[in-house]
Amino acid sequence: MIFNPKIEMMPRDELKKLQSERLVWQVNRMYERVECFRTRMDLNGIKPSHIKSIDDLHLLPFSYKKDLRDYYPYGLFAEPLENILRIHASSGTTGKQIVVGYTKCDLDNWAETVARSLVAAGATKASLIQNSFGYGFFTGGFGVHDAASLIGATIIPISAGNTQRQVNTMVDFGSTMLTCTPSYAMYLGEAVEEAGMRDKIKLKAGVFGAEPWSEDMRHAIEYKLGIKAYDIYGLSEVQGPGVSYECEYQCGMHICEDLFAAEIIDPDTGEVLPEGSTGELVFTTLAKEGFPVIRYRTRDICSLVYEPCRCGRTHIRMNKPQGRSDDMLIIRGVNVFPSQIEEVLLNSGSGVTPNYQIIVDRVNNTDTLDVNVEMSEDFLQDEVRSIEMLEKSIVDKLRSVLGIGAKVHLVNPKSITRSEGKAKRVIDNRKI
Repeated sequence: MIFNPKIEMMPRDELKKLQSERLVWQVNRMYERVECFRTRMDLNGIKPSHIKSIDDLHLLPFSYKKDLRDYYPYGLFAEPLENILRIHASSGTTGKQIVVGYTKCDLDNWAETVARSLVAAGATKASLIQNSFGYGFFTGGFGVHDAASLIGATIIPISAGNTQRQVNTMVDFGSTMLTCTPSYAMYLGEAVEEAGMRDKIKLKAGVFGAEPWSEDMRHAIEYKLGIKAYDIYGLSEVQGPGVSYECEYQCGMHICEDLFAAEIIDPDTGEVLPEGSTGELVFTTLAKEGFPVIRYRTRDICSLVYEPCRCGRTHIRMNKPQGRSDDMLIIRGVNVFPSQIEEVLLNSGSGVTPNYQIIVDRVNNTDTLDVNVEMSEDFLQDEVRSIEMLEKSIVDKLRSVLGIGAKVHLVNPKSITRSEGKAKRVIDNRKI
């Protein structure tokens, strides 16, 4: 596949036909080649002949992240290793790392989808893309790298880390687009401000992903770097970045439906929910050869938008995930998502920064919730404003949103460890 924007404008009836053809093809080859998938289909009394179109997707069994560890490293591959051109992996905090493989066709499709994202954010052949996603096992770096090459843009493969060098590169090389995690973009924005380089950088846009981020964080990044910030979504298990992306209207992320079929299910029952419902996002890879997945449960909680987008793209959109069903915190019987806490902090005014950490513990058989959040430099220097009053204000807002009490601790600027990759926002000591 070569970069072809017309795919994004495909009429819905043609798109459904393409999805149906690819699903039937995928189910047949996976039934033949992937033992785990074949066993689950047999247990459910489903044969490949039962799947005739995309409308039959709900008949198929789910797949889970646990499968990747149970069949580590290559047990879920649908192609022999001699056909696998690249292997990526992501390691969790426990258990074996997750291993995924790509054929030549898979890599071409991956580059195509990320290229759609970069172009939607304004990239052209004249762009200088500073790629600050990590290279290596992490899928972000190579995903953007190949996509930039596909559209003919100049790629600056700096990877993550060495922040001073990042800032110098922006200035000296004239980077016009930045790609990295949103938390690292915030970090770079702070470094640019500290270095007094804001008026010397030429960035116009940034494409950020690999971790959740709120609208308030988007605005903060845009202000610090003087850019328009775009969201990109993906999972290593499904592909990597580029499964969906924002257009210039930023009213949801367009899913590359020619390659991925999306569903929203009830996370408890597994039932497919009606259009517009909020639930768990599930993906099926329609054209993936090396490591395909059927009805993969992402654990991301969101909703899908089916109405036409003003940009003219016909593929459905997914709203920003509101949280995850598997990292939802249950504190004193109340469901708490870190994104709820982040939203409160980012709406608390100029006294605090977007750098925070949530600490959950258990004391005398009772769950405790502490939130450390950095004060801004201006607030710290303002002798009139009270730290105690600001802490109380945030405590009250958190109680209103969460329904439970939390202790808020305002800490000195830059005292919370910065991340060059995915930010570690939550420390749950109850699991230790």
